[in-house]
Amino acid sequence: MSRRRISAFVAAIVLGTAAPVLLPASGASAAACSSYPSWVAGKSYATGNIVRYTDGKAYIAEHDNPGYDPTISTWYWEPYACDGATNPSGFVVSEAQFNQMFPGRNSFYSYSGLKAAMSAYPAFANTGSDTVKKQEAAAFLANVNHETGGLVHIVEQNTANYPHYCDWGRPYGCPAGQAAYYGRGPIQLSWNFNYKAAGDALGIDLLNNPWLVQNDSAVAWKTGLWYWNTQSGPGSMTGHNAMVNGAGFGQTIRSINGSLECDGKNPAQVQSRVDSYQRFVQILGTTAGNNLYC
Repeated sequence: MSRRRISAFVAAIVLGTAAPVLLPASGASAAACSSYPSWVAGKSYATGNIVRYTDGKAYIAEHDNPGYDPTISTWYWEPYACDGATNPSGFVVSEAQFNQMFPGRNSFYSYSGLKAAMSAYPAFANTGSDTVKKQEAAAFLANVNHETGGLVHIVEQNTANYPHYCDWGRPYGCPAGQAAYYGRGPIQLSWNFNYKAAGDALGIDLLNNPWLVQNDSAVAWKTGLWYWNTQSGPGSMTGHNAMVNGAGFGQTIRSINGSLECDGKNPAQVQSRVDSYQRFVQILGTTAGNNLYC
């Protein structure tokens, strides 16, 4: 599996000539927000920075900015729930945090595509406590980060492998061609039988049109979530079950590429995944939990 603008409207808001549409910072009490640094006019802020404004509410930087007032522009700032439970998108990872995780990502791997894909697996990052939700989101994204070089690669880079992923022993064969089932998407879906299984589960004909995974962001993300939520691979449980049932991040590595990395086979690759996971939980303001290694 694992072979690897600002528009005129926005400008008008910044200049104060258009009325901004602000989302409510629900749950953001002054007490809960006290841990964040006070906003300073004229100070440069990076995407993902969280500040406490003069009204006692918190705001997260959606885009880098030179210290614009958080209540003026929703392009640069978004209200933030100080308890960190959720953000207005309904996902425990805000778009700003997503961008912070993947600063050099390919635009194909869009936040909107991921959000659209999540409708196929509503339990993902939406099960258990807020901590567990964030840990699962971080675990999935950390593995995805490793598989794609930081959400850079859409397709498998070693083209010599492409003809190898056709199992003609399957009754449906390889209708898209011998070399059509190479790794694609955030978890690098490969082999004709995996395209068939993922397509059947998602209601998309990926066996005959595997190129959808590299041409449609939501489809690509859906295949990653399909594997995460339904496949145990060389492991004994799915990535989703590993995180929501307390087995730990190490078991997600085993489920994705354990036969090649775990049990001392490639500790450097395991460490790469763990490093990403620890960085991502820190961005989300939570802990990594136990059992990080496989």
